[in-house]
Amino acid sequence: MALEIKLTQRMMPQLVMTPQLQQAIKLLQLSQLDLRQRVSQELQENPALEEARDDDDAGSDFVGEPGATHEMLVSDRMSDWQDYLDGHSNSRHDMVGSEVVRHEEDFPSIENTVTRRETLQEHLLWQLRMAGLDPAGESIGQCIIGNLDERGYLEASLEEVGALARATPGEVEDVLAQIQLFDPVGVAARDLRECLMVQLHNAGLEGSVAARVVAGHLRKLELKQYERIAAALRVGVAEIIEAAHLIACLEPKPARDYDNGEVRTIIPDVVVQKVAGEYAIFINDDGVPPLRVTPLVRRLAAASSEEAREAREYLDGRIRAATWLIKSIQWRHQTLYRVSESIFKFQRDFLDHGVDRLKPLVLREVAAKIGTHPSTVSRATSNKYAHTPQGVFELKYFFQSGISRSDGSVVVSAESVRERIRVLVESEDPVKPLSDQDIASALERLGIDIARRTVAKYREQLGILTSSRRRQPYVHRVGPA
Repeated sequence: MALEIKLTQRMMPQLVMTPQLQQAIKLLQLSQLDLRQRVSQELQENPALEEARDDDDAGSDFVGEPGATHEMLVSDRMSDWQDYLDGHSNSRHDMVGSEVVRHEEDFPSIENTVTRRETLQEHLLWQLRMAGLDPAGESIGQCIIGNLDERGYLEASLEEVGALARATPGEVEDVLAQIQLFDPVGVAARDLRECLMVQLHNAGLEGSVAARVVAGHLRKLELKQYERIAAALRVGVAEIIEAAHLIACLEPKPARDYDNGEVRTIIPDVVVQKVAGEYAIFINDDGVPPLRVTPLVRRLAAASSEEAREAREYLDGRIRAATWLIKSIQWRHQTLYRVSESIFKFQRDFLDHGVDRLKPLVLREVAAKIGTHPSTVSRATSNKYAHTPQGVFELKYFFQSGISRSDGSVVVSAESVRERIRVLVESEDPVKPLSDQDIASALERLGIDIARRTVAKYREQLGILTSSRRRQPYVHRVGPA
């Protein structure tokens, strides 16, 4: 069989992680307070960005149909937005179904808005519970998450994790591969190279020039030896420079946006209110002013001569940055609204009756409902809180694993079972408190088939002591003996 060398062309879809896409993703996972600070900073630094005045014509919040996806947003041509941005802003005050509630009494009191920021370990453990692993896999995952350093890298070896979890290195490797695709992608990597490679693989770029640079030429990239890398990979220098820009958009320290859980005051991002017998979703944009591209800067850029090319390039760059910020904020609010709407349509019983009516729900169900990826849902609910008729809850709270009822026909959420355990313990006789088996039997009478050891696990999660330690034999009784 003869061998020959020939050139061929083929077309294949590929997600390009542009800086604009990175910005949209980062804005999506910001809390309300963080978004305020980001917008304030951009207003100070970008002369092409300004607050829209009250007398400006503030149009619709979202451009295009309400169901427009993130991919559609990223691929929009910038020129399509110029006329819109000259006279419109990111204000959402005219949105049907998601207008901003500005009545002070509609928001919770300060006592109900004090919380602590979620740690990386808590964020990962939540995703681990949602991953549907068997008990052995969940135990391995807990050991991995418990051995991450301040950067989000795995400090322990596979053998060490295996010894802790009583598993083989191969089993640890399988669970590790899943955790590395959790949000933030690249967490639990063992070094910088693996961290970046995981992010490129997640974006469908495992065979790209960027991946080849990361795999074998990180040191040369650090020294900006583009010509040497190009020669080694047999590609043009321009391709290496483009790959370097892409790699610079990746996150070398996945734990960067997480802290040690300090106490802070929160502001709900979402408000759920009952209006005319139906629940309405309102997105809170207090403190985030309506934005628009400064018309004067656009006119200056259009009027700049060829001799003032540097000035024109600078102004064009500032206009593009302002445009993408506005679009990213709009997409953030649209995504948050759609995710929240899907969650609370499903959790209607919770809104009506409380925690014991919470239903099991997983990320992929909401993602399928709104036509997006589960990681987008994860980012949209990260550090976000909802003010509901039942109190203030983190949006992640509404994603719960499920437990089958004894008849096999209905599934209840783990959180609703924990709530029922709490109520049973609160109403027990302090002289003769309920044992774990007593609680399991009581739940079984309610149609919830649950093992005693599961009751013990949920009891410990609630911080409830064992029955022997709860017993109060000398409690004073009121009434006749």
